[in-house]
This record gives sequence, structure tokens and C-alpha cells, in this order.
Amino acid sequence: MGYILAHQHRARRAFSPPHLATYIGAVTSGIFSGYYVLRISFAGSTDEKQRSINFWNIFYGSLGALFCIWGAFTMITSAPFDDWWHNTFGLDVQILSPPHTVLLLGMVTIQFGAMISVIALQNLENIQHQYSAKAISWCFILSAGFLLVMLFTIASEYLHRHDMHNTLFYKVAGGLFPLFLVAVSKASNSKWGATGMAAVYTIFMAMMVWILPIFPAEPKLGPVLNHITNYQSFHFPLLLIFPALAIDLINHRLQNLNSAVKALLLGIVFIVVLVTVQWPFGTFLTTDYARNWFFGTTSWYFGADPDYPFRYAFRPESVAHGVALWQGLGYAIMFAFLSSWLGLSWGRWMRSVKR
Repeated sequence: MGYILAHQHRARRAFSPPHLATYIGAVTSGIFSGYYVLRISFAGSTDEKQRSINFWNIFYGSLGALFCIWGAFTMITSAPFDDWWHNTFGLDVQILSPPHTVLLLGMVTIQFGAMISVIALQNLENIQHQYSAKAISWCFILSAGFLLVMLFTIASEYLHRHDMHNTLFYKVAGGLFPLFLVAVSKASNSKWGATGMAAVYTIFMAMMVWILPIFPAEPKLGPVLNHITNYQSFHFPLLLIFPALAIDLINHRLQNLNSAVKALLLGIVFIVVLVTVQWPFGTFLTTDYARNWFFGTTSWYFGADPDYPFRYAFRPESVAHGVALWQGLGYAIMFAFLSSWLGLSWGRWMRSVKR
């Protein structure tokens, strides 16, 4: 009987709604991209094949479709790996467990494939008349925004509201976000590519904060220290839209500036703007004014003590002061500079993709 119940529990976990939604997305992406590649490879015209990438001397397809196929296989592969991991080691206590890392890499690869597919259409001048330039631009910004959501999720363990007065928060943000914001700003035909990307991320993450708690839920695994009766909201979105706006302004007003100088300027501006808005916002999120459905700070993990003394406050050791603060922010600027420099290079590459 215990053996049967254990397998029933495993089946319920494997086919839970979040898991089903995730894997259906992977299968859908893989099927449509796979069909596109197979059609071009075995039933496509010579012109279609010439405008495609050939791999293994057999298959033809767009670069974006290939990324989607690889991402779908990676996500599906993570499913049995994740099931084995849980059965062997139990409940994950971190987002970046090995199977979750494989899953997230697959998701990022699929979304990157969607971006490349759209940017290729943007760069093909001879077929743009078939599509609205504005529609292509919006599709690119939407796909980039969803990618930003995934990147934030991957790094969210270091970007919690309790970390907003710690320099590690700004080091992680500086090393990660400028790479993608600068690249999208550089590659997009819109003057507000990075701003649009950050806006999509902001709206999506805010909707998760507002919608998830509507649905009832209760913990199924112990220990349950915090008794909850509904889904817990995720983090309120970071205020990335402000440094994204600054990135767009710099990218389009200083187009002829040397890449290294521009990257340094972008890195400095990103960190300065982010600290200016996020540091006081972090303070606000610890006040009574943020304890409501809009900001979602009452959300608390069911395995955490609800009476934890720093639930609505910063731990003293997590707040940077004096020399440590300025030294940490200096490292954050250095990481943001390197991230911006790579972003400029990546953005130039994306503007050259045409298949």
C-alpha cells in the first residue's frame, strides 16, 4: 500500500498544473519548430533552403527554430531528471537545483530562439512589406521581455527584497541585466527596446503578484511552519524600467561613441540609476504601507517561521555601510561595464541575423 501511495504522489507531482503548463509549452515549441525544419528540409523550395541554415547536411531551418528545438529537447530531458532528483533528495530548497537549471536553460534557449526568429524578419528588408514593422518590433520586445522574466527567476535567490541594501544584489543585477537590456536596445528598431523589454517584465511579474493569491492552495509537504491557504505571490518586480530607459537614451543619442567608452557609461548609469530607485524602494517594501495585495510582501514560504523577526526588516549583517558599500558598488559597476560591453557586441550580432 505504501508503495502504491508513493507512486500516486509522484504521479500527482509530475502532472501538477505548473509542470503540465511548462512541458506543454516545451512540446508545442518543439513541434511547431520541428515541423518548420522538416518541411523546409524535405519539401521546401531551393530559395527557401538557400535562405536557411543547413546542419548535418540534411536539415534546413532558421537559426531561431533550431534554438527552439534544442531548448524543447533540453526541457523535456529535465523532466525525468527532476523526478529522479526529488525521489532521491526530496524537496528542493533552492531554485537552481541541477534539474531545475537544465529546465531553465531549456526555457531560456526557447525564448532566445523566439527573439532570433523575430529579429531575422526585422533584418530582412526584402520581405518586410509582408509584415507590419511595428508588429515585428512589438513581437521582438515581447519575446525579450519574457526572456527577462526567466533571467530574473534564475537569479531571484539573490534579488529578494531583503537583499536590496546589500551590494551582492547590485553585483548580480549589474552582471546580468545590462547584457540583455543593452543588446535588445541595440538590436531593436524601436528607440525604446530596452524600456519595452523592462515594461513587459514589470507587467508580467506584477500580474503574478496580483493573480496567484486568488487561487486556493495548501502545503502538501512538511515541515509546515507557516499555514497558508492560497498560492503565494512571487517577488514584486524590480524597478528595471528606469535604468532601461537610461540605456535607451544613451544608446540612441550617442550612437557613434566608442564601444568601450559607451559600455563604461552604460554600466555606471545602470548601477547609479538602479541604486537610486531600488535602495529606497527596498526600504519602502519593509514598511506597513507595502503589506498589501498590491506589493505582495505578506507572501511567505510555508516552511519558514511566520514570526521570523526580520520578515519585514533587513538583517543588520545584510546592510552594507561605509567602505564596504562603496567597494561593493565599485565591483557592481565593473560587472555592469563588462555586461554592457558584451551586450553591445551581442546587439550588433543580432542586427546581422537574417536567417
